[in-house]
Amino acid sequence: MTGLDAGNRGARAERDGELAAAIGTLGVWDAGLNYAPARQARAAAVELEEGGYGAAWLHEGGRDAFAGAAILLAATERLVVGTSIVSIWRHEPGQMANAARTLGEAFPGRFVLGIGPSHPGARSWHGRGYVRPLTDIPEYLDAMDAAFWDGPRPDPPVPRVLAALGPKMLDLARRRSRGAIPYLVPVAHTSFARERLGPDPVLAVHQAVVIGEPAKRASEVAHEHLARYLGAENYRNNFFRFGFTERDVAGDGSERLIDAIVAMGDGDDVAARVREHLEAGADHVCVNPLGRGLNEVPIARLRELAERLERVSRA
Repeated sequence: MTGLDAGNRGARAERDGELAAAIGTLGVWDAGLNYAPARQARAAAVELEEGGYGAAWLHEGGRDAFAGAAILLAATERLVVGTSIVSIWRHEPGQMANAARTLGEAFPGRFVLGIGPSHPGARSWHGRGYVRPLTDIPEYLDAMDAAFWDGPRPDPPVPRVLAALGPKMLDLARRRSRGAIPYLVPVAHTSFARERLGPDPVLAVHQAVVIGEPAKRASEVAHEHLARYLGAENYRNNFFRFGFTERDVAGDGSERLIDAIVAMGDGDDVAARVREHLEAGADHVCVNPLGRGLNEVPIARLRELAERLERVSRA
């Protein structure tokens, strides 16, 4: 490694370390924040911040993810808000880049842009869609970088992270972004992703959870959640990559698959799964509480989970 290469690696490691420190080890994914009325979402974000959560991640359900991020950022002081994810097929590259720059300048160091190609079958308003994601994502990133912007520059620049499951997309995340945000993955994937990314890029892992429900009800909720994804080729292929079979992905999923993907039980049970991801190489785990109303933010259970974890501080 040349001195220049070593310097570039050191600079990247420093930037990635700053991002990992900013989002902390524990976050929330969705949790009703983009569906609840704005007043309720603001109050919930403040409670999550006070309870030890480092980041909230918004997808494209409910209100616009960028507008939703602005609502939460304005209500809090330290909470980082990220998108997980906004689809490259729903936003023109320049609009995506400049929406992120606007939030990054207004809330320095507190917005993370998570993007991805969504799922097979996704289509944009102009007819293109999920066909060749490994080509489309680099082209989209190039167009974002080239987008005209004459507003104030965010300082620091807004970090980008990519939705990545397979080895080639993880490689792309390492080369063209600050890290990866895998969705619906077992702990074994976290070890795989860390090895593929290397030590520096940020790895923020989604973890679906059912906290405090009777075992039968928890299982029903978990199966219902997983069933909606089992027809998607990208998720099926990723499950096969980690030893699951056609039988596991049939119907609404096998018990073996459910146990690997959804953490169920009391706060200690769920906290144990979060720790497994962290020990496997994740920098951050964002928990997605299932079994709630669409616009319900289950603050009490999220606070209980944070209290059970030793590694939830932002420091």
